[in-house]
Amino acid sequence: MNCSSIQLNDLPNEILVLIFKNLNNINLLYSIIGVNKRFNEIAHDSMFTICLTLFCYLTNGYIYPLPKLMLDRFCLQILPEIHHKINWLDLEPLTMKRILLSANYPNLTGLGISNIEKQTALDLLMDETLVHVFKNQISSLVIETINQYDKSADLVTRLFTCIFDIFTNLKYLNFHPDFICHQQISFVVSPPTMFSSTLLELDVKVRYIEDCLYFLDGRFNQL
Repeated sequence: MNCSSIQLNDLPNEILVLIFKNLNNINLLYSIIGVNKRFNEIAHDSMFTICLTLFCYLTNGYIYPLPKLMLDRFCLQILPEIHHKINWLDLEPLTMKRILLSANYPNLTGLGISNIEKQTALDLLMDETLVHVFKNQISSLVIETINQYDKSADLVTRLFTCIFDIFTNLKYLNFHPDFICHQQISFVVSPPTMFSSTLLELDVKVRYIEDCLYFLDGRFNQL
């Protein structure tokens, strides 16, 4: 009895798309971009490129950078090829700068930053080489910081001030300190001076009722 095998390239596009939709977008792009023209056209579809998570994570929540070979290929080939199709990037701090500088992202409006120390977040957001990405483009920002007990209050104040100084078109902000340590932010000791006429939604855990009132005193008049 003869056995026949069907290769991916033998399948119609509709079947390929159904298969690819069940795969991780990063692994998919890494595997099929450059294989042939047909696979490239499928990989460039917005369903696979509009939102990318460019880091690895374990089931326990631990986050780590992409392997070097994969990161190199994304930065040197894949991201420059699909840069105009990306609306959202989820990044981690060790590779964030390289990824953002590897291509122009004219349609990037959302940015997620995970597993980042507050001081590192402050340094990256104030980096002059990245400001052009942040300044007017980003309307949605998600930051998940890890714990820094010794300087936490002052750093939170500076970080919030920096966010609203730099992200001038921000409409949505989700700021979550370390979920493991159940941290909550407070501006009672060191309240920042910040205003926004564009912010529509704010997701943040505060410590005191005074902190909640601070956000609702009119400085964010669209909330």
